[in-house]
Amino acid sequence: MAWTGAPDAPPTVRIAALVPSLARGERKVAEAIAADVECAVDMTAQELADAVGVGRASVVRTAQTLGFDGYPQLRVALARERALAAPAAPVAEGSLGVVQAAVDRFARSLPHTAAALTADVVEAFVTALDEAPRLVIAASGLSAPLGHDAAMRLTSAGRPVEFQPDPLSQHIAARQLRPGDVLFVISGSGATVGSLHAADAAREAGATVLALTAFSRAPLVARATTTLVVPPVTDSFQDELTQTSRAAFALVIEALVEAFVVRRGPRAREARAAALAVVSESLGE
Repeated sequence: MAWTGAPDAPPTVRIAALVPSLARGERKVAEAIAADVECAVDMTAQELADAVGVGRASVVRTAQTLGFDGYPQLRVALARERALAAPAAPVAEGSLGVVQAAVDRFARSLPHTAAALTADVVEAFVTALDEAPRLVIAASGLSAPLGHDAAMRLTSAGRPVEFQPDPLSQHIAARQLRPGDVLFVISGSGATVGSLHAADAAREAGATVLALTAFSRAPLVARATTTLVVPPVTDSFQDELTQTSRAAFALVIEALVEAFVVRRGPRAREARAAALAVVSESLGE
C-alpha cells in the first residue's frame, strides 16, 4: 500500500507517517533518508542501497511506497524539500539551549503538520463532527489531555461531547453508540489497546469512527471511517516512542474546531459568546 495522502506532501512527512509499517529493508532505507536528507540527495539508488545494506530493489520499492515513480523522482522531491527548509536557529548553552532547540525543532516542523491532509478528508471529518446525533471522544495515555481539550473546545462551540478519561468508560460509551453517532479517537501511535477496543465497539454498533493519529498504516486506521494523519515531529519511530510530542495534534485540534465553527456559522458563534460570558463571570479581580 503506497502513500495515499496529499500529493504535494514532502518526502520526510511521508516517511514519518509510513515508517513504522514498512518492511524491514524499506524501513532501513526510509530511516537513512530521513536521518540525512542531504546525503540521500547526492546518492544513486545503488549507492544508498550499499550504504544501508540492502538490495537496490529495496530502495526503488521504498520510493514507490512513498508515492514516487522511482528513486530519481524521490531525489528531486528531497532536493526541493531541502531547498525550502528553514535553517536551524542558534541556541544557548545548558538547559535554555535544550528548550530553545526543542522549540526550534517544532517550529521547523510546522509547515509539515498539515502536509498529509487532503480537502475531502478534512471536510468529511468536520461534517461528521457537526452532524452526529451523539459524539464520544476516546483518548488515553499522553493523548488523554487532548481528548479533554477537544471536548471543551467543541462544547464551547455548541457541540455536545462526551469524554471520560478512563479507557474502560470510553469502551462502554462506544459500545452504546448507534448508527449515525460518532466516536472520535485521538491516538498518536494509533495502536493503543484501549482506543482500538473503543473503535471496534463503535464499528460493531454501526457508528462512524473518526481517527487522529501520526501514522498512516497504524492499526487504528483500518478501523476508522475517516482518518487525519499528522506525522510526528521526530526524526524516527524510535524518537516518537522516547520523545513523544502531542504539540502538533493540539494545533490540529484547535484548527479543526475553527473549521467546525465556520461550518456551523451563527449557531457556533452564539455558543462561543455564551461560553465567554461564563468565563468572564468566573474571573476574579
